[in-house]
This record gives sequence, structure tokens and C-alpha cells, in this order.
Amino acid sequence: MAAFVRSLSLQGQRLRVLSRATSLRPLMVPLLPHRVLISTSKKNKDVGAVVEPMEKSAELKRLTEHFGDIDKNKEENWTSYGYAPGDRDTDWFQHHLMMFLVITVAFCGCLFVGAYMPDYMLHDWAQREAFLELERRERLGLPLVDPEYAKIDPSDLPSDEELGDAEIII
Repeated sequence: MAAFVRSLSLQGQRLRVLSRATSLRPLMVPLLPHRVLISTSKKNKDVGAVVEPMEKSAELKRLTEHFGDIDKNKEENWTSYGYAPGDRDTDWFQHHLMMFLVITVAFCGCLFVGAYMPDYMLHDWAQREAFLELERRERLGLPLVDPEYAKIDPSDLPSDEELGDAEIII
């Protein structure tokens, strides 16, 4: 417990120094000291160990010979892709066909469709509708923007007595 309190007080002192710092030097010095765990014992290479080779069992000799051959063209060294474990050529073809379909057709096809898909959520509907309305008005010879779109008749506004002390925001 005493060690914990001591380390906590040291951290407080370091933080106090850090808060009074005017240069960046205290920011570069870490708050916790680094410890490098290096063995400093003397390396003694004079120790000799006698290692006699074990004689290999028949099973170990067979496995060493089996796994020593890494020629991929041999049937016994072939690893299946998992599509047709019994037939090497069918397995290879189905794996490469599946990779082509998934990567090229599905992934690239989805990106293509997503990039060139029409506006199915109608995000640009108002803009398209405005272009159609402008084209219709041009064909009919009407002004592009109707000056009497809203009624010109004066609206009935309340008088000053009716408004009273109400705040008017324009």
C-alpha cells in the first residue's frame, strides 16, 4: 500500500511540473519510467552438451519420406479446394468458376448497378419535375415563372389595436 501511495504522489509531482512547464520538454519525458529487462548474466559458451542422435523408428522414417516430397503435381500431395474432393480437375474448375462469379460478376456487377441505378428513392424528383414544368411552359408560350403564382389580393392584417404589445418578428 505504501508503494502505491508513493507512486501516486510521484505522479502528482510530475503532473504539477508538467502543468507549470513552458517548454515542450516535459511533454516528451514520459510520466512512467521505462524498464528494460535485459539479462546481464555472463554468457558461458564453455558448457558442452553431448547430443547423440536417436535412431528413427519405421513410422518416423515413413512420415519423413512422405512429408519430404512437396511436388504439387503428384496426386498424393494435392490439396482440395473443397468443391469436389474426389476429382482434382473438377475441384480446380469449380473453385475458379466460383471465384470469377463472386468477385467479377457479383462484386463488380453490384458496384456497376449501384453506380448507374435510377433514382428509386426519388431524391431528385423535385428537380426533374421543375424541368418538366419549364418545358411545358415554354411549349405553351407562358412565362417561365408565373408572376401571379400567389394571390395578389391584399390580406386582412390585424390593426395596431388588435396587435397590442405583441412582438412582431419580420
